[in-house]
Amino acid sequence: EMRQKHPLYVKLMQYLMRMGLSPELCRSVSDQIKFCDSMAENWRQAMAFLASQIQTGDDDILSSGGIVALVGPTGVGKTTTIAKLAARYTLRHGSNKVALVTTDCYRIGAYQQLQTYGRILGVAVYVANSSDELHDTLEMLSDKELVLIDTAGVSMRDERLISQGTMLAESRFPIRSYVVLSTTTQRQSQEEVVKGYSQLDFEGVILTKLDETMVLGDAISVAINHQLPISYVCDGQMVPEDIHPARANNLVNRGVSMI
Repeated sequence: EMRQKHPLYVKLMQYLMRMGLSPELCRSVSDQIKFCDSMAENWRQAMAFLASQIQTGDDDILSSGGIVALVGPTGVGKTTTIAKLAARYTLRHGSNKVALVTTDCYRIGAYQQLQTYGRILGVAVYVANSSDELHDTLEMLSDKELVLIDTAGVSMRDERLISQGTMLAESRFPIRSYVVLSTTTQRQSQEEVVKGYSQLDFEGVILTKLDETMVLGDAISVAINHQLPISYVCDGQMVPEDIHPARANNLVNRGVSMI
């Protein structure tokens, strides 16, 4: 019945859902369109509205510095992303302005991986296994312009998730937290990640593995649904080349190219 009465609306909905966008977002976008006989014009309107709904961070981590923590489940690329950010900042301001901290005392080799990046970049790496250790470490690093904290990647159903979030939320230093989402993960799992760290007031989201995913709509939908600015996108393993400040139009164009 919908196809017969509103064929262009249905066609647009189908295209949007092929992008991986949530049904709610597809309807929200479609309801904003002033439909005409040209499907190309309808699509142009839809993509323009979708781009207007995406908030971006404007290179906020590298332009503002401070204490920044990346959170998210294991395997999304937090450690590599931290290395990319540290390398970019080092190139701009020098290695003596940056420090790396890991709170991951669970995963075998977590510290060694970060230490390897630190050695290559000439950046000091520290370990903090508790709230007190984190406070003491941050106090010692008060002269640094950018401190990047690599947190433990734990399952959303792991009780250690709460302790990780609490360590950051109750810090006596102003820590800006960013959630790292892999674009290869389904939307429902990404939603669980964001809700799992609900005690943190996220500054934004970093999207990883854009070079491996088949759709971008899942991650875009989650960011819009939670009104999270997308700060950076990562599309490869190269340090520091494969990280870029997020741009709404670029994200939409990239999502369309995957259809």
